[in-house]
Amino acid sequence: MNEFADTLLRERDEARRAGQEWWHAVVPLPASTGEIAALIDHTSLKADTVPDQIRVLCREAKEHRFASVCVNSRFVPLCVHELEGSGVPVAAVVGFPLGASSTTVKVCEAEDALRNGARELDLVIPVGLLKAGLIDEVFIDIAGVVEVARRHRAIVKVIIEACYLTDREKIAACLLSKGAGADFVKTSTGFGPRGATPDDVALMRKAVGPSMGVKAAGGIRTKGVLLTMVRHGANRIGASASVQIVGGSTSK
Repeated sequence: MNEFADTLLRERDEARRAGQEWWHAVVPLPASTGEIAALIDHTSLKADTVPDQIRVLCREAKEHRFASVCVNSRFVPLCVHELEGSGVPVAAVVGFPLGASSTTVKVCEAEDALRNGARELDLVIPVGLLKAGLIDEVFIDIAGVVEVARRHRAIVKVIIEACYLTDREKIAACLLSKGAGADFVKTSTGFGPRGATPDDVALMRKAVGPSMGVKAAGGIRTKGVLLTMVRHGANRIGASASVQIVGGSTSK
C-alpha cells in the first residue's frame, strides 16, 4: 500500500511540475439536463428534515430522473412508497455522519435499510481508526456492510471523509474500500469542515482505477462545479441543490 501511494503521489507531483493534467474523466461530460440529473443522488440528510420535505424530494427525483434519493434510514420506507414504480432507487446512509458506531451497529443499520427497500448504502468509515493506522479494523468495518449489501444485491458507497485525511490516508481508504468489494468511494458527508475538492476526486480516481465508482459530495451547488468534478474523475454526485443544478447556469 505504501509503495503504491509513493508511486501515485510522485506521478501527481511530476505532472504538476510539468503543468500537465494528472486527472481524467471516466464518463463523458454530460451534455444535457437529463444526463446531468442521471449523475446526481438527490440528497436530504439534515437533522431537522420532516416527512413532507422527503415527499418533495421524491417528487423532484421522479420529475428530473435523478440517480437516486439519499436519505437517513428512518425515511427509507416513506421514499420507497413515494417512488414506487418510478425506477428511482433509494440510498440510505449508514454510520452517518461520524462513522464511529461499531461494525455490528452499522451492519444492523444496513440490514434494516435494505429490508425496508433501500438499494444503495452510503457508509461512513471509522475515520479515527484509519488515522490511527488500524487498517485491518477499517477493512472489517467496510467488508461487514458490503457482505450484507451483497445479499440484497445493493450498491455500497464508502464515505472516506477526505477533509480529515492526509493524501496517503485517502489512498489507503480507497484501497481498503476497493479490496472490501465496495462499488464507490465517496469524498464527504457534507458535515465536515469542507466537502469535495477536484484534487481529492482526482486522487481517489487514480487510487481506485477506472472501473470503480467515485462519488463527489459536499458543497456541490452549481452545474459548473458538478462538471469540474466529472472532469476530475467523478461518476456520481451527491447534492441537495440538485434542482438548482439541473436548472441553473454553468457558472462556478
